[in-house]
Amino acid sequence: MDSVLLFILGVVIILIGLALSIALHEIGHLVPAKLFGVKVTQYMIGFGKTLFSFRRGETEYGVKAIPLGGYISMIGMFPPGKDGTAGRNSTTGFMQAMVQDARTASAETVAVGEEQRTFYRLPVWKRIIIMFGGPFMNLVIGVVLFGVLLMGFGTPQNSTTVGSVSQCVLPATGTAQTCAAGAEKAPAAAAGVEPGDTIVSIDGTPITTWAQSTAIIRESAGRTLSVIVKRDGKELTLALTPTRNVVAKTDAEGVVVKNADGTPATLTAGFAGIGAVPELVPQPVTAVLPAVGAQTGAVVNVFLHLPQRMVDVWNAAFGSAPRDPNGPVSVVGIGRAAGEITALDGVPVVDKVYTMLGMLASLNIALFVFNLIPLLPLDGGHIAGSLWEGLRRTFAKLFKRRDPGPVDMAKLMPLTFAVVIVLGGMSVLLMYADIVKPITFG
Repeated sequence: MDSVLLFILGVVIILIGLALSIALHEIGHLVPAKLFGVKVTQYMIGFGKTLFSFRRGETEYGVKAIPLGGYISMIGMFPPGKDGTAGRNSTTGFMQAMVQDARTASAETVAVGEEQRTFYRLPVWKRIIIMFGGPFMNLVIGVVLFGVLLMGFGTPQNSTTVGSVSQCVLPATGTAQTCAAGAEKAPAAAAGVEPGDTIVSIDGTPITTWAQSTAIIRESAGRTLSVIVKRDGKELTLALTPTRNVVAKTDAEGVVVKNADGTPATLTAGFAGIGAVPELVPQPVTAVLPAVGAQTGAVVNVFLHLPQRMVDVWNAAFGSAPRDPNGPVSVVGIGRAAGEITALDGVPVVDKVYTMLGMLASLNIALFVFNLIPLLPLDGGHIAGSLWEGLRRTFAKLFKRRDPGPVDMAKLMPLTFAVVIVLGGMSVLLMYADIVKPITFG
């Protein structure tokens, strides 16, 4: 019963974090819009039926039933047609009707005397600031959370304390997970190394990092090493003779190197049979932005290969293929992962908090990148339209031509409709995959 309650708590925490991220995203739009004099009629978190709302001045603030996004309503998002009207009563087809409906809906938000407070009349640079404000807020949240993680908690690194001791030699390329009866003891177990021992020195070389001890052991196959460990406050000298074995390849930080297919890279080297206790090591402020940059790059890579990623999700959901742990997930998958993390037994609370903050930090970076995709109805689509308008007007001014006027973004409504359909289908597929074949973390 306790594990169920903890699972629910994890889901609730991540949903609250997501809701706050969305709320701040919309504030990123709201504040500059009001500063630039645009009339904002609504500020809403969620979609669908309004659960509750209140009015302050000319703006209604509220929460809606489906917490999958949010929006602010600004008057005059689209300019009128070339004839200065919102649209015609007759149409030539479904697409034309969609464009006219968008113009009409936009025109209906503008009351007499409010024409100068419309969004489309703003200078290009002001429109870009308004539309970029939302993603920028997600970026700021991501930077702050990564700062808390790296500077307040630290990054997981192997300490010089032994966390596990293998009882026999198991090659990294093998499938066996347990020692067979009568198997020869692993070098560390034979030497008397115990979990909780802290390595002080090896053959007279002071040990300050786990990677340092690993490097010495891997170069010393068949040679007896004098290892000093600290146990219960006392130093003990042990004779350790590494054996040659196939082991996982690691980098300078002690992280296992992966092959192109995702499998661990291996090499033949000295083996002792010990594993380190991980610890969180606080990082300087200079480590924050590179970490955010690396996460942003990873998210961009996912979106650049999104078609293939979605094919992989489809194959996993409806076939036997495994889910990619670095692939896209839905809100369902994020909530499920958060619930599983909080329900884990034997995991310190600080580690759970660290993981949850990491999820929210990564989620905000993903929202930052996603919303900048240059397609309507995303913020990036409005930014792209504004940039195109600025470019057209600049060229017209340079060549002394007539001002072409605002870009008629309403003409893109059919494309917007298609994008919404595609995004909706992808969301449904991801949610289904996260239910029937969730990603296994760890």
